[in-house]
Amino acid sequence: MYCHNLCRRLTTSLVALVALSAAVTASAQDWARKMFEEPSFKFGTVARGAKAEHRFVFKNLYEEDVHVASVRSSCGCTTPTVSKDTLKTFEKGEIVATFNTRSFLGSKSATVTVTFDKPFYAEVQLQVEGYIRSDVVFHPPAVEIGTIEHGTQVEKKISIDYAGRNDWKILKVETPGDFVQTKLVEKSRGNGQVSYDLHVHLMPHAPIGYIHDQIRLVTNDQRSDSVPLDIEGRINSEISVSPSSLFLGTVQPGQKVTKQLVVRASKPFHVLSVECDDPAFTFKAGDEAKPLHLIPVTFTASEQPGKISRTIRIVTDLGETTTTELIAHAQVGGDGKIEPSTDSVSVQSR
Repeated sequence: MYCHNLCRRLTTSLVALVALSAAVTASAQDWARKMFEEPSFKFGTVARGAKAEHRFVFKNLYEEDVHVASVRSSCGCTTPTVSKDTLKTFEKGEIVATFNTRSFLGSKSATVTVTFDKPFYAEVQLQVEGYIRSDVVFHPPAVEIGTIEHGTQVEKKISIDYAGRNDWKILKVETPGDFVQTKLVEKSRGNGQVSYDLHVHLMPHAPIGYIHDQIRLVTNDQRSDSVPLDIEGRINSEISVSPSSLFLGTVQPGQKVTKQLVVRASKPFHVLSVECDDPAFTFKAGDEAKPLHLIPVTFTASEQPGKISRTIRIVTDLGETTTTELIAHAQVGGDGKIEPSTDSVSVQSR
């Protein structure tokens, strides 16, 4: 009886120890999970050979640099890559999960594991799933805009081939915004084969930045009434600013810190003004017209501790006037670590 009770107590203690260890391990991963905007994505139904990828955005919320050591997938149906493996404070990166629609068909799912080794070891698991249909094919597999200047109009043509029923139709085309216009032309129909040409126009008022969205083809197929078509590209502004987000660090009350902005364009221009609603920020811009300007930004910390996040506006004479904006961040006071109550926290050793 004594041995029996002893074994029961040892078993109970072992189970409790394992549970505690699992809880500590899960807690140790939380700092990494918090950086991701979403843990999963559903591709839905996609055409065979179509370009299907999703970008899991993550942001370094911490004072320490964050480093992605590796990414891997549980299934060959999904190929993961990382856009930027080292992030400084407030910088963003992307884990790109690409669905392999050329090599796989049917319902597929995968777990993408992201491994971090700095500032501490952690793993984050992301989930993707979708259905790859075999009867619809796009040529080329996506609307690839490429990199263009703002104000440029672009036209692309996508051939759509269907194999199945003679009465299959595309009823309408849904676009991600008024900056994308389309024209659908039926080319042929017969013997279970249907072909369309889709003309896609990116209008000059398309927004500046990276475009990664979908055009949806709404069909009369009751089993799957819509098929997505990826559209992506990058629209550059006439002017660029580096860094795109200015981190001034942790400063003590009354302390001054100066950082430099690099403002460039493809042709010479004047910086008309540099503005911020907070008088703690001062700037010095030259009068000369040139394609690259170096602008010192000086921040004088107030006596009030806390996080500072301000918008800086740079006005130039490109076009009539072109204004670009960026966010400046700083932490006033404290022990040199950014407190967990702010958007940026310091990872603590566990």
